[in-house]
Amino acid sequence: MGTPIPCSAQEEHIFQSRHPAVPVPDITLPDFVLQDAELYADKVAFVDAATGKTYTYAEVVRDTRRFAKALRSLGLRKGHVVVVALPNVAEYGIVALGIMAAGGVFSGANPTAHESELKKQAEAADAKLIVTDDLNYGKVKGLGLPVIVLGEESISTAVNWNELLDAADRAGDKLSYEEVLQSDLCALPFSSGTTGMSKGVMLTHRNLVANLCSSLFGVGPEMVGQVATLGLIPFFHIYGITGICCATLRNKGKVVVMGRFELRTFLNALITQEVNFAPIVPPIILALVKNPIVEEFDLSKLKLKAIMTAAAPLAPELLTAFENKFPGVQVQEDSSSRIWKSKFINPENGQSLPKNTPGEICVRSQCVMQGYFNNKEETARTIDADGWLHTGDIGYIDNDGDIFIVDRIKELIKYKGFQVAPAELEAILLTHPSVEDAAVVPLPDEEAGEIPAACVVMSKGAEESEEDIMEFVASNVAHYKKVRVVQFVDSIPKSPSGKIMRRLLKEKMGGSGSKASHCHK
Repeated sequence: MGTPIPCSAQEEHIFQSRHPAVPVPDITLPDFVLQDAELYADKVAFVDAATGKTYTYAEVVRDTRRFAKALRSLGLRKGHVVVVALPNVAEYGIVALGIMAAGGVFSGANPTAHESELKKQAEAADAKLIVTDDLNYGKVKGLGLPVIVLGEESISTAVNWNELLDAADRAGDKLSYEEVLQSDLCALPFSSGTTGMSKGVMLTHRNLVANLCSSLFGVGPEMVGQVATLGLIPFFHIYGITGICCATLRNKGKVVVMGRFELRTFLNALITQEVNFAPIVPPIILALVKNPIVEEFDLSKLKLKAIMTAAAPLAPELLTAFENKFPGVQVQEDSSSRIWKSKFINPENGQSLPKNTPGEICVRSQCVMQGYFNNKEETARTIDADGWLHTGDIGYIDNDGDIFIVDRIKELIKYKGFQVAPAELEAILLTHPSVEDAAVVPLPDEEAGEIPAACVVMSKGAEESEEDIMEFVASNVAHYKKVRVVQFVDSIPKSPSGKIMRRLLKEKMGGSGSKASHCHK
């Protein structure tokens, strides 16, 4: 993945992709992903796994244009932000692309968020419009913004989606049209807020077109029109809308849309829709390996060729167990990029580090965001004067040029001066036969500074005590990495994208009066 660039006078160790750079065409994101769609007019682009509702490529192109036209008739202008609070539905890609085609900025929001959280995002984004469904309309009706509602129910105080598209057909073509440039913003996703306040990430059409050019460079012409991709990861997440919806549309495949995860529905969709590629998060892999429901299905009927896992590290033992149960299914933990440079620095002093030496990963590429929306201070902390984005991830590059992410800087536990990676301890905990799930967080400690504390979900019928779990970890790690507190819990709180909500766990364990076992040896 990387080859060294000659060091500068400051002894900088800079690496770049070992692959030749890919060209990035000067085109907007909607035009890029729907290019040549007329050649696949009757092919299904989106299918809802629960209802069977479909959209063909001809219908996607038609409705994207109708929605863009309707938005302009409602007064949307270039650079205006539209917050989309929808679950994964078959129309989602059309909504996002229509906003971008109109010159607007798509900002996906979690539809399960509290009313106050949606209000914060709408205000932080200076949104001009909301798109939601009838189930979530109550959360946004008081924001003082026009609301477009998807669904059969007609709401007198909102604009109905189907009626809006029909009105666009009847409207003339005399609306003023501002040319949309590749340098214009097209997306404003908000960071997940797992470690602090959520921030709006400014992305241009070029950022996302470059991202797709990079991630799809290995897809040969023989695969165009042939791949069915699972659309389960939330589309309000930037990977959901770009890596799943846009990437699949670009290659004229089919997105199998799922609004929520339920194991039987998930397996049934994989089989009946003949899914070839499934981006999923580690908890789903854990369910596929350990849940007895899987045995109800004839896995020989699967057409699955590959899964991709992200959001959290995948324990090696879990990977091995999945590969044994699903032989022939390739597991991808990242996607190679052809348009980046990277370097690794000591987070304490900024010193540039050589190969095989863990440090903060810094990247520079055409995919890097423009900054945080209306937040120059955080932007300056994240993107330095030379254009390097400081990811906050600890990782290293090996002799083959592959990058490995170890953990997040903010999540490293400082025990008596030693740095302990929660992900390493979580991976060990998940190898225990009685452990269903686990998360490790730091707790303040007067003597050590911080101590590793584990929240553990045990399987039904497990007889091990908290002390047994601590001893199991201690037998597999150096002394300073031992888990010092264990608390059994019913579940691990996670964001919709699968990230452990460590902030919630720290608050719960820090102020919890529930049973937990401690060890300070």
